[in-house]
Amino acid sequence: MENLMNRQWVLNKRPLKAVEEDTFSLRSKSLDPLKDGEFRIEVQYLSVDPAQRGWLNDVPSYVPPVQIGEVMRASGVGKVIESRHPDFVCGDAVEGGLGWQEYATCNGAEVFPVRKITSNHPLSYSLHVFGLTGLTAYFGMLRVGEVKAGDVVVISGAAGATGSIAGQLAKLQGAEVIGIAGGREKCDWLIDTLGFDAAIDYKQESVSERLAELCGNRIDLFFDNVGGPILDEVLLNLKQGGRIVICGGISSGYGVGDLPPGPKNYMQLVIRRASMKGFLVLDFDSEFPQAQQQLMNLVDEGSLKVCEALAEGIEACPTALRGLFTGNNLGKQLIQIRHPSSTIMS
Repeated sequence: MENLMNRQWVLNKRPLKAVEEDTFSLRSKSLDPLKDGEFRIEVQYLSVDPAQRGWLNDVPSYVPPVQIGEVMRASGVGKVIESRHPDFVCGDAVEGGLGWQEYATCNGAEVFPVRKITSNHPLSYSLHVFGLTGLTAYFGMLRVGEVKAGDVVVISGAAGATGSIAGQLAKLQGAEVIGIAGGREKCDWLIDTLGFDAAIDYKQESVSERLAELCGNRIDLFFDNVGGPILDEVLLNLKQGGRIVICGGISSGYGVGDLPPGPKNYMQLVIRRASMKGFLVLDFDSEFPQAQQQLMNLVDEGSLKVCEALAEGIEACPTALRGLFTGNNLGKQLIQIRHPSSTIMS
C-alpha cells in the first residue's frame, strides 16, 4: 500500500480576495506505512463549500485556519482500504475531514473527525443533505428561523446546496417560499422541481422591484446565504416583527483587507421591530442524529429532492471553489475523485 502515490492540494499562499492560480500547489507524494492507530481512506467525493474560503484567512474563527503547506481542509467520503485502528476495518464507508487529496491517512484527531456511514443511501449524500449542508438548512430554518405555516419566506442563494434544502423544508411547514438565484435555469428549477412559489433572477431582474411585487412589507422570514445589496433590499420589505437568519455572506467573497460595507438599511430592524440572528450548525451537534434521521425519512418518501453538481478529478478542486463565488453550481458542488483502481484491500 505504501507504494501508492497520493496527489494532494496544499496551501501555497493566503489570498486576499478570490482564490487565485497560485493559492494552492498540487503535489504528489508516496504514502508512508501506517502507524498503530491509523487507517487509510480512498477518497471518493470531496465537498466544496464557501466556508473553505474563510478557512484560508489567518484570523480567529470557529476552526483554526489552514496553515501554509498544509493539505487544504475539506469534508469527504470514501472507503477504508488499510487499517491499524481498532475501530475501522477495510471496506468501512466513512465521512469526515479528509482534505483535498486522493488518499487520507487518519487517526481520529482531525478537525472534523472521521465517522462511519451506516445508511444505504449514496455515499455523497453524507456531504450535503445528510451532512453539514442539510443540517445547516434544517436547524437554521426550523430552529433558528422558527418557520411556521403561513409565513412568507425569502431565501437568497436559493439554488445552492443549503438554500435549496432550506426552501423545501419551509414549504413542508406550509410557508410561501420565494427564492433568489442567478439565472433563469436556476429559477425555473426552484419553481418546477422544488416547488417554490416564486423565484427572482438577480442577474436579469430588479430585486427591489420583484420583492415589492411579490412580498412587499410582508416578509416574515429571510434566510440569508448572500448578504450585500440583497440583504439591504429585504430589510425594506420585512413585515413588522420579521426575522432574518444569517447563514452566510458569500457576496463578500470571505476575503480579508477592505471589507464590504455593512447593510445600509439596518435601521429597518428598529422601525419594523425585527430581529437578525446568526448561527453555526455546530451549536446543535448533540441533535445531529435525530435531524439526520428526519432528513433521511424525507428523502426516502420523496418529499426532499437533492441535486449534485459534479466536477471530475482532484485537479478540479481550486476551480470548483472559485466557481461557488460566481454562482456556477446548481445544488451541491462536489468533486468526484477517480482512482486508477478502486479495489478494496482485505
